[in-house]
Amino acid sequence: MNLTSRHLPGMTLITVTGQVDASTSGTLEAYLDQVRRTLHDHLVVDVSRLSFLDSSGLAVLLAAATLARAHGAGLHLAGPQPRVARILEITGAWQAVNVYDHIEQAIAAVQALGRAEPTEPA
Repeated sequence: MNLTSRHLPGMTLITVTGQVDASTSGTLEAYLDQVRRTLHDHLVVDVSRLSFLDSSGLAVLLAAATLARAHGAGLHLAGPQPRVARILEITGAWQAVNVYDHIEQAIAAVQALGRAEPTEPA
């Protein structure tokens, strides 16, 4: 698994490449916690190069979504491959995260949310 990140206004963009399973999900969890600037930032995760996601990886993503939602933000997944999309679908995780076909769509959606409401308290 390979992880990279960059910051955009109101969001942290993370790219996950490879596989997330029981041996790598802890690394993903620590990385998500480490790279987020504030709990109010949306997490946009490019999963277009994620080839496999097991239940431990899914649990990490759902926990991140719950934490983000508790702070007025969200978890946005972009470009899931069919195998990963199927896991999200059969587990019902689609309802807990925002899913987009392309990373540009996810970024635009978060930017639109930022214009509609502040991401940090005044």
